[in-house]
Amino acid sequence: MISLSAASVLPDDGTAGTLVGRVWLPSAGGPAVVAVWEDGVYDLTARFPTMSMLAEEADPVRAIREVPVTRISDLDSVLRNTPPDSRDLGKPWLLPPIDLQVLKAAGVTFAVSMLERMIEERALGNPSAAAKIRAEVARLVGDDLSKLKPSSPQAMRLKEVLIEQQAWSQYLEVGIGRDAEVFTKAPVLSSVGTGMDAGLHPKSTWNNPEPEVVLAVSSRGKIVGAALGNDVNLRDFEGRSALLLSKAKDNNASCAIGPLLRVFDRTFRSTISARWTLQ
Repeated sequence: MISLSAASVLPDDGTAGTLVGRVWLPSAGGPAVVAVWEDGVYDLTARFPTMSMLAEEADPVRAIREVPVTRISDLDSVLRNTPPDSRDLGKPWLLPPIDLQVLKAAGVTFAVSMLERMIEERALGNPSAAAKIRAEVARLVGDDLSKLKPSSPQAMRLKEVLIEQQAWSQYLEVGIGRDAEVFTKAPVLSSVGTGMDAGLHPKSTWNNPEPEVVLAVSSRGKIVGAALGNDVNLRDFEGRSALLLSKAKDNNASCAIGPLLRVFDRTFRSTISARWTLQ
């Protein structure tokens, strides 16, 4: 049985910064947007009925500080009541920290990830063939492409060489080519939160969790905050065909996010947005 506490889910600096999330409130019969501070969990719903509305603020941190708040509980009590197997339906529990935002994902963003996708493609979803193919792909491509800038002249020359060696892959196309792989990971309100079971297709026998950094982005494309996530991946499905990406990625409860979202102030958000654009 899962046991959650503030000590086990908070970052090393605890409640420092601005942490927000969503809690199910039995007394209200629905979810509430909350702020988490050292002395408890506070309801922000008076001004922000949804997390997506908070993300639209020009300065979310300042807006949170100006909300008249009501204390719901201490964080430990909410977390203890979050695992479904031991949940008291009459008390609050934690939900995933986003609501009306569509869940997008960026694939093949690291060299290791790119190589693994190539291996899946060549193994046709067969995990027993992966080790041999992994060695072959690493021999042809190498395992450190982190310094290679996508769509650069050097990348295009590498592409020509790999095509000549019949080692080119659709995953290399998005890894070092002109266009990034961005796809819909899951629809609105389909993610699960901390302490909940993630979803796997019953026909998958080769799958794995993929730890990710989750960025909360406003409708204007501004990065508002960040959380942890689990991009559950069915490697046997995607390995058989890239056209099965939606079946490999988008299943019931196939994206876990949480426990909380750290909201960036304007200075920090401007810095990270600039770095994101440069990359």
